[in-house]
Amino acid sequence: MSSHPRILIVYGSVREQRQGIGVARHLMTCLSERGCPVELADPKEIDLPLLDMMYKQYAKGEAPEAMERMAQMIKRADGVIVVSGEYNHGIPPALKNLLDHFLEEWFFKPAGIACYSAGRYGGVRAAMQLRMTLAEIGMPTISSLLAVPSVGATVSPEGKVEEAWLLKSTNRFLDELLWWAAAAQAQREKVGAPF
Repeated sequence: MSSHPRILIVYGSVREQRQGIGVARHLMTCLSERGCPVELADPKEIDLPLLDMMYKQYAKGEAPEAMERMAQMIKRADGVIVVSGEYNHGIPPALKNLLDHFLEEWFFKPAGIACYSAGRYGGVRAAMQLRMTLAEIGMPTISSLLAVPSVGATVSPEGKVEEAWLLKSTNRFLDELLWWAAAAQAQREKVGAPF
């Protein structure tokens, strides 16, 4: 077993002025500092089409390149952090589209939810919707949320933390996620997936 679980960060926005990308970059930095291999799945870069056929519906080796690349990122991960804004009390459409292209690839990957908003609630209403979606696609979510209110004043788009409380909250959130990711990693290596 490798000493550190591999974490995939899935970011949800494709907007031109994306403030939440700073949350994803902050998490990448924190995970790297802990020695964890980390990748970022950015729907703006991966550019999946609107869902028509899921990855599993393609014959092996025939999925579009972007879909295959995303599938391999998921398969490599021991745990996932989903970074979501709140759009009208829900999750961004680009995030839902990215998640829904895959199913079995997500199974048994512990997930943490980092949410944000420009306002004071930190995206928690979207996080509640996201918990239901992640459970349905086979990802148990940790109990902690990393909620970031007033995102533009709390973290820069480059990931520089402007509010000290965010570092303390991030460390606690990552401690919990990495515990579950390491447990899942060990179990997969010991007995494999149950189906």
